[in-house]
Amino acid sequence: MSLTNSNSVGADISNDPKNYLESVGKSEDSEVDLAAAALAFASIDRPGLSLERYSIHLQKLAKEVGLRHEELLKAGADDNVETQLAALKHVLVDGHDYGGDEGNYDNLENANLVGVIDRGKGMPVTLSILYIHTGKAQGWDIAGLNIPGHFACRLQKDGQVVIFDPFSRCRILQASDIRKLVKKALGEHAELSSDYHDPMPNKNILIRLQNNIKLRQIEMEDYKGALQTVEMMRLIAPEEYRLFLDAGVLYAKLEQLDSAVDALESYIEQAPDARDRADAAQLLAQIKESLHP
Repeated sequence: MSLTNSNSVGADISNDPKNYLESVGKSEDSEVDLAAAALAFASIDRPGLSLERYSIHLQKLAKEVGLRHEELLKAGADDNVETQLAALKHVLVDGHDYGGDEGNYDNLENANLVGVIDRGKGMPVTLSILYIHTGKAQGWDIAGLNIPGHFACRLQKDGQVVIFDPFSRCRILQASDIRKLVKKALGEHAELSSDYHDPMPNKNILIRLQNNIKLRQIEMEDYKGALQTVEMMRLIAPEEYRLFLDAGVLYAKLEQLDSAVDALESYIEQAPDARDRADAAQLLAQIKESLHP
């Protein structure tokens, strides 16, 4: 289901967001409606919220970008990535004032698409979802890039590539800018890799989005909330073995030890790295000992 093509999608998600996320988990990555799935995640903590107006807003963004792009072409602009980016910036930044929340970056609302639309600000990955959705609605080749320590977007057309930062209100990122981000995240000896230009799959973007929420919940010692976040992540990524480890640790924090044992055993069965399995087995042994002292 696509937000661009149907006003009923928001209502469908509102009625049963978990069912929608389960359908995402069963879909091919190319079939995933990124914005619709992000709205489904956003609605979990807002039971009863109607998502129809958010669906309509996303359609409005797409329509306005398309119209602006046509205006620029009629005015003599070249049909290239710079013009596409200009249309996106005109609508999302100049028209709707979307930008990064630099003053309160760790606010959980910055990782919730409903909260971002309501407030006009968010974190890099959530803002990028708006741009990816809006650009793809035009048929453009736009993707998210998983740059260490940051998330950005890439537009590509006829061999031209432009990388830009939705958090910084569409600032174009040159190779030197990306190098600084990489060194800041990984250390002074880190260098650029061609992998940083690879498009991030839709489901991975959603996992990254929810990981931001999970980590902040853990920092606040909201282990129940973090466990719910992990359980929702498992709906769209049922084969992601690392989520079993997250669940096992959080079950243990909540003293749900039988569930912790089940999750950790599932992780150990699937984890490919022997050291990771050994670390999990040590934790598992401690939990079993507390169950049967």
